[in-house]
Amino acid sequence: MKIVILGAGRVGSTVAESLVSESNDITVVDLTRSSLTPLQERLDLRTVVGSASHPDIMTQAGMEDADMVLALTGNDETNLVACKLAASVFNTPTRIARIRTVDYLDHPAIFSKENFCVDFAICPERILTKYIEKLIEFPGALQVLDFASGKVSLVAVKAIHGGPLIGRQLKELRQHVPNLETRVAAIFRHNHPIIPEGSTVVEEGDEVFFIAASSDIRAVMSELRRMDKPVRRVMIAGGGRIGRRLAEVLQQTHQVRIIERDIKVCESLTQSLHNVLVLHGDVTDEELLESENISEMDTFCALTDNEENNIMAALMAKRMGARKVIALIHRSMYVDLMQGSGIDIAISPAQVTIGSLLAYVRQGDVAVVHSLRRGAAEALELVAHGDASASRVVGRKIEEIRLPRGTTIGAIVRGLPPGEFYRRNLSELEEDSLTDQWRQAQVIIAHHDTVIEQNDHVILFVVNKKMVRQVEKLFQVNVGFL
Repeated sequence: MKIVILGAGRVGSTVAESLVSESNDITVVDLTRSSLTPLQERLDLRTVVGSASHPDIMTQAGMEDADMVLALTGNDETNLVACKLAASVFNTPTRIARIRTVDYLDHPAIFSKENFCVDFAICPERILTKYIEKLIEFPGALQVLDFASGKVSLVAVKAIHGGPLIGRQLKELRQHVPNLETRVAAIFRHNHPIIPEGSTVVEEGDEVFFIAASSDIRAVMSELRRMDKPVRRVMIAGGGRIGRRLAEVLQQTHQVRIIERDIKVCESLTQSLHNVLVLHGDVTDEELLESENISEMDTFCALTDNEENNIMAALMAKRMGARKVIALIHRSMYVDLMQGSGIDIAISPAQVTIGSLLAYVRQGDVAVVHSLRRGAAEALELVAHGDASASRVVGRKIEEIRLPRGTTIGAIVRGLPPGEFYRRNLSELEEDSLTDQWRQAQVIIAHHDTVIEQNDHVILFVVNKKMVRQVEKLFQVNVGFL
């Protein structure tokens, strides 16, 4: 696929690196050569220096025969204009824009074909906020990822000493939760994947990924580890876009404090966040943290734009007694170094965001993609089409399907509404027949004799990203199927 990426910032660079590794023809456009040079030195792609929304620059980038444009610059207006030009001048089939301004997102008509022609608007800050909110809702989880618009969840937890399953085989899980359906999709031990089987024994320190209906997540988590106390007190370091959004979401249900060093930003936060204590100061000020009772905080979230400050503040908060610390870290190398070494959860914004883009790039009917373990693994939701004669999965038991090595089918959701419904956020949906259909859809935890039917949404875990293309091909129907 020929893809033009506009913007070589953190999101654009991460997306480019991921898509190049999947044998796509990539061109990256940015205003500054200094942003493009590192990409060109490391990756097999083209670069163009210039304004992303200028027609002549878009022509140099090969927009005339591009299959997709990803407008990922830090300027909303540039991204909107670029998508409009891509549609009206270059007839580019698929147009995706990064949008940061809430006012734009709250008026979807702006993205219609009559206006800026954006097929999909992605807001990294909103995605990150929801991601962190889930980690606060389930304090014992390392990751919580949704599929089928929230019908199913994939959760990663660390098996800790004293947990009910430590030293036991996975087949005993059903004995512990006889009334709940769940499946362990993968286990990572010392950063190496283990394909789970009934005889697999869970060891202390294992990172266990399990899948279940979202309504059953808490009960299943309690079997894998002792349940942490619910989060009530949250301190947020940084009052930028992400910190503000998270505070807005949590202020009605949690005791929230937010630290911001810019006095004007503090004044703005005070006016808009009526149930949040806004503190003016440096997030790395040890005296400030101590005076604000950091030792009593259930969760400390370091969300400033400066990753060094985030790392320092999170390490200090943990040392001073905060129960759980989360840090936003942009460089993937830093994420690998800091995860678990004093910082409970290190989050890469680009890796959290990239799944929303990959779902539109992938072959076949891919509904959802989640990038896992800093991009090494993936969880996908694919829709099965065709019949037994045209498909290699429909009408077959799971044990009969020749899955690529390291691939596990975790769950199936049957009876979901058709079309684009499942890409939307349930909280934004109206009360209509499609919403009722979503509620009545059946969640089936996969077993060896489970048969896949047409239009099933199949949720898979792929421990090696290199196998993703084979998985997609497996779900494609034979040519000529109507």
